[in-house]
Parts: sequence; structure tokens; C-alpha cells
Amino acid sequence: MSATGNVSGYSADLYDFERTFDHESFHSWLKEHWTLSVWYSVLYVVLVFAGRHYMNERPKFNLRAPLAIWSTVLASFSIFGAVRTIPELVFMIRNYGFQGSVCSPAYFYGPTAFWAYLFTVSKLYELGDTAFIVLRKQPLIFLHWYHHVTVFIYVWYSYTDHTAPGRWFMVMNYTVHSFMYTYYSLKAMRVRLPGFINIFITTIQILQMLMGVVIVVKAYQYKAQGHFCQQSAVNMQYCAAMYASYLILFMVFFYQTYLKPKPSSGQPARAKETISNSVHQNGKKMD
Repeated sequence: MSATGNVSGYSADLYDFERTFDHESFHSWLKEHWTLSVWYSVLYVVLVFAGRHYMNERPKFNLRAPLAIWSTVLASFSIFGAVRTIPELVFMIRNYGFQGSVCSPAYFYGPTAFWAYLFTVSKLYELGDTAFIVLRKQPLIFLHWYHHVTVFIYVWYSYTDHTAPGRWFMVMNYTVHSFMYTYYSLKAMRVRLPGFINIFITTIQILQMLMGVVIVVKAYQYKAQGHFCQQSAVNMQYCAAMYASYLILFMVFFYQTYLKPKPSSGQPARAKETISNSVHQNGKKMD
């Protein structure tokens, strides 16, 4: 049993759709068409800013019910994904150590193969988050659309390359999104939540980005020491730049939203928008 190949020894009770998933076919198609992620991203950016221009002189849409449904679906998907992938990560750490969990691409096969694929394609559907911001005429910060675009391209490319550190990235993303989309769903349903939930969600997002930086640095160190680690040099460079930029942007967002002194009386307060599907502006609930 080797953690450097496609077999890790991890096993789990499988649902029929997990057992019958044809990894090779889907992997081949995504690998052959990975540049579509770039073109979809270009189209996304064009539509986002064209949509903002279109809505500039038009009344905003409410869309509270569709937003609640959208967020509930993504929350449920993320929770299910986390439940199905966390055990494999724990297994790898226990049996092969931290290095094995970072460097082995075995999660692309076996019980977690289906969820690795869904994680990849879900980044396309998550672009739909921005439609609610545009149509509801809510604040659109750079971090929001930059994060969506770069994650989408990187995840698709990494799937085709069987990038091993993606195990950590996938599990962290599923877990954080479980909290995030649940929060958005409850807010869309007008459920009153404690104010610290906003801070908690942004904090775990920052920790996610920090851990992403740690993971790619460790992958580089393992390869430099001559150990097997399934991640190309190009992927490492892109990954390091991506996670470092996220970390900086999220920390700036945290400071500006939660720590920066409030403007003096008589000056407009800065909008306290969340990263996606904003539900508050100037401290007041938006319709």
C-alpha cells in the first residue's frame, strides 16, 4: 500500500452513484476542455459588469425566495461533500502523515472520486452567486468576482492534473461553504442570527487561505527534498500566488469591515457587505 500512487487503502460504504462513477471518462473530458474555464470566466466578468450597467437605472429585484433556495441547495451540497471527504483526509493523515495527505493524489480514485469531480464542476455553478448581487443591486467588491474566477480556473486545471494538495483545498472549501451558504440561506429567510456569525465566517475564510499557503509551501518543500508530491511547478506557482492574494484581500476586508474605526457622525458609513450574496448594507438589513 503506497500513498504515492492511486491506492491509499481507504474504504467507505458507497452510494450507488459513487460506486458507478466513471472517473476516467469525466477526467478525460475535463482535461481535453479545461480551457473552457478561461472562456467561461471571461464571459462571466463581461456579464457581471454589463449587468451592473444594465441595472444602474432600473429598480432592484427582491429575489429573496430564489436566494433562499439557491443558498439552501449549495449549503446542502457543501455539507454532504464535507461529510463524504473529511474521513478520507483524516485517514490519510493517520496512516501516511501530513506529507501523505498533501502529496498523494489517491483521493481522485475510490470513494472520494465522485466528490472531487463535483467539487470541480460546482465552481461553475457558484458563479451564479453574483447574479443575485447584480440583480439586487448590492455592493460588488473586487474580492467577490476575483475569487470566483480564479478558483474556477484553478480547480478545473488542477483536477485535470490530479493535483494532490487539492485534497486539502477541497475539504476546506466544502467545510467553509457549509457554514457560509447555511448563513446566507437563513438570512434570506429572515432568520435573526447573532452578530458574531459574520465575524466567524470571515475568520474561517482567512484561516482557509492561510492553510492554503501552508499547504503549497509544504508541497514545495517535499518536492525539493526529493519526495514524491503530485503537483507541478506551474501549479505550485499559480496556487501560491492565488492563496497569498486571497489571504491579503480577506484580511483587508476583515479590517475594513470589523476593525476599522467608524466614520464620524454625519459621514456616510461604509457598507458592511459579506463576501457573497450581501445581506447587510450600512448596518441595516437589505430588502
